[in-house]
Amino acid sequence: MSAGPITETVTLSQARELVRCLSHEQSVLLLSPPGVGKSDVVRQAARADGLECKSLLGTQIAPEDVSGVPKIVGERSVFCPPRVLLPENSAAPFCLFLDELPACAPDVQKAFYSLLLERRIGEYQLPKGTWVVAAGNRAEDKALVRTISSALINRVLILNVRIDVAEWIAWASNAENGVRDDVVKFIDANPDALLRPVPDKAVPFSTPRAWASLSRALDLVGARGQLTGPLVRALAVGRVSEDDARRFAATWLGNPAESYTLEEKLNWEVDKLELSVRATNCLEAEGISTVRELVIRTDDELLEVRNFGETTLREVKAKLALHGLCLGMRL
Repeated sequence: MSAGPITETVTLSQARELVRCLSHEQSVLLLSPPGVGKSDVVRQAARADGLECKSLLGTQIAPEDVSGVPKIVGERSVFCPPRVLLPENSAAPFCLFLDELPACAPDVQKAFYSLLLERRIGEYQLPKGTWVVAAGNRAEDKALVRTISSALINRVLILNVRIDVAEWIAWASNAENGVRDDVVKFIDANPDALLRPVPDKAVPFSTPRAWASLSRALDLVGARGQLTGPLVRALAVGRVSEDDARRFAATWLGNPAESYTLEEKLNWEVDKLELSVRATNCLEAEGISTVRELVIRTDDELLEVRNFGETTLREVKAKLALHGLCLGMRL
């Protein structure tokens, strides 16, 4: 009995090799969240096989950009392929990359039918060995995505691409790719930060592309000798998810305690706060063993604990404040 729909995924490196294997005969569509690196993978694959890569951005084209425009030849009209799509050497195979295909308007999608299935643009047949590769985001990614017609889906082989953290770290650790060591080390220690879900609001969020971009921004500012803690935080908040940005900035400043998320802090054992023996004993006697159980208490509630006086209360509040916490939190 079926357990429901199954979506198989491939890593970026697997997608790259599959593109190299298939794209000369079958049109391939790569789908993933934004910022994963689909476009880079296609260009890398084309470069590895010595093919020029010509790109079309789906959101910026009209149907005639795909089908071509007519001209009169003798007593007939002939559709000429647009120059932007073809290399100067029109007889040589190349890689035709259709970026953001799912964002195309319906009439543009329809114009792609013969290209995807028959390798034809208007009356122009693509040179043998030419790749046709498309990429785009999914509807659940909250990106600009239109409904893809069943006719178009039936003309492509769809590969759902996922991020593999170890694979990304290996790529980022290569000096040729220009990703800073502090960024690589942060992702290595916080693998979930590499790719976060797309937020409901239009705010920065963490993706492989965002981390690589942040790395470059830090290098540019650092080259002017102006890289300070506050600026690192500002740059990070402007490029990745806010919580990841705060943690990265705290790690960069060498303050590991502040690199923890709120949830992680709430799950600490009370011992993590390094309270005095008196304070620890009082809390243990009350059955308070985690920070979560502590911060929901009010000042008055703690003062009712046996042997817990004003001095101990001030100590507890001071220790909590070091980690951005306080008593009376509503969780």
